[in-house]
Amino acid sequence: MLLAVDVGNTQTALGLYDDGGLRDDWRLATERTRTGDELGVLLGGMLDLDDVDGICLSSTVPTLVREWERVADRWAHVPIVVVGPGVKTGIPIRYDDPREVGPDRIVNAVAARERYGSPVIVVDFGTSTNFDVVSPEGEYVGGVLAPGIETSMEALFARAARLVKVDYVEPPSVIGKTTVGGLQSGLIYGFAGQVDGIVAAICGELGVEARVIATGGLAELVAPHSSTIESVDPHLTLDGLRLVWNLNA
Repeated sequence: MLLAVDVGNTQTALGLYDDGGLRDDWRLATERTRTGDELGVLLGGMLDLDDVDGICLSSTVPTLVREWERVADRWAHVPIVVVGPGVKTGIPIRYDDPREVGPDRIVNAVAARERYGSPVIVVDFGTSTNFDVVSPEGEYVGGVLAPGIETSMEALFARAARLVKVDYVEPPSVIGKTTVGGLQSGLIYGFAGQVDGIVAAICGELGVEARVIATGGLAELVAPHSSTIESVDPHLTLDGLRLVWNLNA
């Protein structure tokens, strides 16, 4: 079985694939100081490492790449593919410096093209909100990086003394009748409007309409209020890792 691991700045997503199907998945907090041995112990309590045949890793935290390589070598005794320069992705990357592109963005584009065709836009709601674009020719042509939902709200709470932290849930109405309701409305409809505006600008530059797929922890909260997001695919990144593994294993 394949263990797909997507290490983000805030959370780490893991998926266990068996014959191409997702058997189980987990989401953990990303701890930048964790060692490979700590990760090995943690994984051992979640799954049987003897069942794992390989690991495919995408990491936006460079210091953790070495620790996951230690997990593969010492704990799982399996090969590991780390998405980065020199790894086959199956998608042409039309970027001024391909080394600058986050590996999670590349695997999102790979999975989106495979599952939904092209052109396609992936909106990934993470620490930052990433828009990644696959052209009508099936090439990764770049995207947009915007502040993430939680990042933006944390900054607002830190700078405005009278505002309190709120739960990330849909408000009862657009017009807030309380401070909490107003903040929740700004969160949901503000980011939905951001998505629709950026997607419209991207499609205008491409010259064609594109399918829009959302992923990431808060995608299901925003997507129903966006006029451009077609569907939410919570396991898009993990599936991209599976596809990259198949090309390189």
